[in-house]
Amino acid sequence: MAAHLTEEVLNKIKRVHFIGIGGSGMYPLVQIFHSKGYDISGSDNNETETLDAVRSMGIKVYLGQRAENIEGAELIIYTAAIMADNPELIAAKNSSAVVCERAEILGLVTSWYDNALCVCGTHGKTTTSALLTQIFVDAGEDISCVIGGKLPSIGGSGRSGGSQTMVCEACEFEDHFLRLYPDVAIILNVDADHLEYFKNIENIIKSFNTFANMASKAVIYNGDDLNTLRSVEGVKDKKLVSFGWDRSNDYSAVIKSKKGLQTVFELYYKGSPEREFTINVPGDHNVLNSLAAIAAARYSGVSWDDIAKGLNSFKGAVRRFQQIDEVGGVTIVDDYAHHPKEIECTLKAAKGLDFNRVWAVFQPFTYSRTEILMDDFAAALSIADISVITDIMGSREKNVHGIYTEMLGVKTSNAVWFETAHETADKQTAEQKKKNFDMCIDYIMKNAAKGDLVITLGCGDVYKLAKKLAKRLHERESEV
Repeated sequence: MAAHLTEEVLNKIKRVHFIGIGGSGMYPLVQIFHSKGYDISGSDNNETETLDAVRSMGIKVYLGQRAENIEGAELIIYTAAIMADNPELIAAKNSSAVVCERAEILGLVTSWYDNALCVCGTHGKTTTSALLTQIFVDAGEDISCVIGGKLPSIGGSGRSGGSQTMVCEACEFEDHFLRLYPDVAIILNVDADHLEYFKNIENIIKSFNTFANMASKAVIYNGDDLNTLRSVEGVKDKKLVSFGWDRSNDYSAVIKSKKGLQTVFELYYKGSPEREFTINVPGDHNVLNSLAAIAAARYSGVSWDDIAKGLNSFKGAVRRFQQIDEVGGVTIVDDYAHHPKEIECTLKAAKGLDFNRVWAVFQPFTYSRTEILMDDFAAALSIADISVITDIMGSREKNVHGIYTEMLGVKTSNAVWFETAHETADKQTAEQKKKNFDMCIDYIMKNAAKGDLVITLGCGDVYKLAKKLAKRLHERESEV
């Protein structure tokens, strides 16, 4: 099993199979293993753009998960989303192959590098990891990376380079980040999430503290965030670097101007002005993400000029305030925000732009998160002028507590919903999802007007709704 996987064992393995190969966390590992010459196959349950990308690499992908799919594999990697009764996982554990959860493999990969920069935090991990990667790429560094979202400049969410620098998105889900080998731990913020596992904020802070202590060289942290400050208490024998709005931080910023998606800010280093930078992703939270990336890049020896070039060329990771289309005066944007704080930041940034109305189209993810954070979701979604809430995507969970969209909808001001899965105690079927998305699209098309921004939100597949909405709007335009 996972404990048996060592570098020596991995070097002897040729055939690797990924269960859930289309997952956002699996895809970059697939890219890295592919670049190392492994013979790869994988499986997933739903067709996605990621599966198309995997197939384009010459990798065999099975649609549907069956025991026979693992035949011949020496190493089988699965995601946390795979349930224990999955026939492929059961077969894997009964086989002679080495079987590892994704986080275990990612930990081993980070141990290969002398400058593993691991970006953690409840919010902003993917954007900051992608931004830091962009800085290194523009600086000419042949880096490796594992990011939770696709970065256009590297053609995906992973890269296998020849230098000793690696950027790794480090997720706290079920303490997965504690399996990594960080040289530099970057802590963006610490908030209440994954409470079905952690139970309370105190346990979350303890895990982040453990992660900070695991860093072999440095900890870069948000000096304005009280929970983050608690997570770095007692950390010794490594360089501590802070960032935030307050001038007492090592890296701080003052916003000079905002226009469209562009923000210009002046960077202060140890209280003194250093230079101005321009970013092309909206929201004050992205200035903080930029400060974290700047601090990590400077620690790694990147010049101010190369940092400025990387910041300016970064246009966001896929599914991070990503503009899908603009049709008939209606702008469609997609964002991965799936926690109330992330939704709040995204919608506040959207409301600060030059649109008449902001539509939030939210797909709740997992029944437990929707239940535990329901009031916070309602408050965050109420920032929008209109909220359209889809059926809940259950993912790895069964709906044991009877949690439905209607419960969130009635708490959210200006919300509409078209529940199709209420009678299904387990989870939404593919047919119900299609019907639900179509009903949401019909409502938006009937009521959205020129000058409106429609932003789809969630970590599931709500991006499909955004693209289908754009297609339908184009079809309507062509009929006029």
